[in-house]
Amino acid sequence: MKRLSLLAVALAAAFTLPACAHGVGSLANITVIDRSSNRELPVHWKDGRAYVAGQPGNEYQVRVRNVAGEDLLAVVSVDGVNVITGESAQTTQSGYVLGSYQSMDVAGWRKSMKNTAAFYFTTLPDSYAARTGRPDDVGVIGVALFKRKPPEPVAMESWRAAPFAKQESGANAPAPATAAPSERMESRDSAAKRAQAEAPLGTGHGRVERNPARWTEFERATPHPVETITIYYDSTRNLIAQGIIRATPKPRDPRPFPGFVPDPA
Repeated sequence: MKRLSLLAVALAAAFTLPACAHGVGSLANITVIDRSSNRELPVHWKDGRAYVAGQPGNEYQVRVRNVAGEDLLAVVSVDGVNVITGESAQTTQSGYVLGSYQSMDVAGWRKSMKNTAAFYFTTLPDSYAARTGRPDDVGVIGVALFKRKPPEPVAMESWRAAPFAKQESGANAPAPATAAPSERMESRDSAAKRAQAEAPLGTGHGRVERNPARWTEFERATPHPVETITIYYDSTRNLIAQGIIRATPKPRDPRPFPGFVPDPA
């Protein structure tokens, strides 16, 4: 009997997106969608890292689009927490299975096979990770991708015909190494920038909504991910303070006829 690395969750409501969809990653495109404003958050790059700016109070979802042309297992973490199990995230844990060119939206913390609790941008103390005693990795979204192990070839004995394919028992595979904690957000460049910044954003444990899923079997081809995708997030103000987003000065809008003549100061 084959040894399965885990039982993974697959969304029944997975769907297909147009080929023009953009995102971070090569085997899968990862985007962050602001559900409150119904828009994809633009990605800002600095020093090889991807960042998005969240609006406090707005719900969001992580969209995963498989572009690999084969089945993928996506182990998803938010703020260093596995979105399915609620455990401190490791790549060896449960994830979502996507078929070739299939897409799905991870919109919340999984509470059962029927429901999830919505993600929303919030202050660090109100984040789910901080409220469960794990504030160190708040501000990061991670997706670890695994390919499916291909079927093993059937060993045919030269002296005997086999009426049914006989599966070889798998050898004991080495245990995957524990994933290191996510990299911390960059420190502010100067004390002045720190003064301009505000409390960092985290992800809250929001309203419970219907989001059915089912269990499926998935045997990983490798003990370690074939690709790990990381997106950092924070408020616009903090990303400006860190030099990730360039501040756009508000344009002047002088009026030719503003009204009556006021007294001078």
